[in-house]
Amino acid sequence: MTDEARTSETTAGPAVSVVGPDEGEVLVLGTTRMRVLEDGGTTGHRLGLAESVLAPRTPGPPQHRHAQHDEGFYIVSGTVRFTVGAETHDATPGTLVMVPPGVPHTFANTTDEPAVMLSTFTPDLYVRYFRDLRDLFADGRAPGPEAAVDVMRRYATEPATGFAGARAEGGREA
Repeated sequence: MTDEARTSETTAGPAVSVVGPDEGEVLVLGTTRMRVLEDGGTTGHRLGLAESVLAPRTPGPPQHRHAQHDEGFYIVSGTVRFTVGAETHDATPGTLVMVPPGVPHTFANTTDEPAVMLSTFTPDLYVRYFRDLRDLFADGRAPGPEAAVDVMRRYATEPATGFAGARAEGGREA
């Protein structure tokens, strides 16, 4: 499909974006493969959307809070464990988890099977975070916790401390 076919302007309104199954910007973040489906360029930066494939036993990021955006997770396949404060939820296919600003959360794939989820970011602010995080992984090593937190802070996100199970299952940024 040509670029002209993927993005077209109609006489009635703005451009329409079509991202095929083998298209989109791919970001490799350790054991997670993320495909950016909408980076905010088509939505006036109101919405970002990504598909993430979490390898088996992928640890989650540190539990954190977003100050400026909502984050949504729709589970397509596998099971993703969400830790919200001190509560855990094992989300299976068809489950939607919506996290408003200020709510502490993390996620992980604690199983021996891959998991696939779609994530929304409203506004699209956090898509840029994942690009910056990808750059930290560029040398093939996972970034240390301080480096990951420094990148989070650029996007109005802070680690959430003081909860039992601060990670969905101990580990580093996924």
